[in-house]
Amino acid sequence: MTTLANQTTSMFNYNIFSGSLDQYNFDSKCLINTINQYSYVMAEKDAEFKSALMGSDILLPDGVAIVAAAKMMNGKKIEKIAGADIHKFLLNKLNNEGGSCFYLGSSEKTLNLIRERMAVDYPNVKVGTFSPAYKPEFTDAENAEMVAAVNKFNPDVLFVGMTAPKQEKWATKHKQLLNAKTICSIGAVFDFYAGTVERPSQLWIDLKLEWFVRLVKEPKRMWKRYMYYGPVFIYQMMVKKFSAMTTKPEAKIIQMTPQASAYEKVI
Repeated sequence: MTTLANQTTSMFNYNIFSGSLDQYNFDSKCLINTINQYSYVMAEKDAEFKSALMGSDILLPDGVAIVAAAKMMNGKKIEKIAGADIHKFLLNKLNNEGGSCFYLGSSEKTLNLIRERMAVDYPNVKVGTFSPAYKPEFTDAENAEMVAAVNKFNPDVLFVGMTAPKQEKWATKHKQLLNAKTICSIGAVFDFYAGTVERPSQLWIDLKLEWFVRLVKEPKRMWKRYMYYGPVFIYQMMVKKFSAMTTKPEAKIIQMTPQASAYEKVI
């Protein structure tokens, strides 16, 4: 298997996954999060969220803006891997291996729909679920209850869907307490897979316009993410690019040779 170090690109102090999921070894404990323009801008104002993203074992580029920024900043071509993509990849893997997964988050209605669909799509996967209280922060007792529910089921993969940044913070904080090899924060994917929210078709995804369709379908919820945080992200990337272009390399003193003065320097 290819090592993770060979499958990442460093950008904005984040190590963003740039390889192929089927070449990664998932045998060790692994925390997977995603980053997009919205989460990047939010993390600049939320130190705990930024620390959670930076502490990911795998940080997936979930958005065309992140992909474009990697090209602009590093000249690196990477592929978008959305939460729905890693969800499908892991379920296929579990189905082939006869593994298990646990969905932590969302409502009982959504979780019931997920279980029903899983029985048809992935009949070889054992499924567990838990619907936590819908609130900004959990009490210690509620956190302990969620950890206990996961550990009792002992899944191969834990999917966490509590919306960002709560889910990333929670998964990071409880990573070592959870009996799951792979912990994956996937937010809206719970609703996509349950069918309570329709994900744009593959055509729009291929055209890199998934964001636009989501904006049209859910303008009240999505307008700020795309119409405000989008331009903020672009501005911040342009500032970083301009700064990188105008920063001169440090002067270096070269070793004295018969052809060079000891005071000669290379810029």
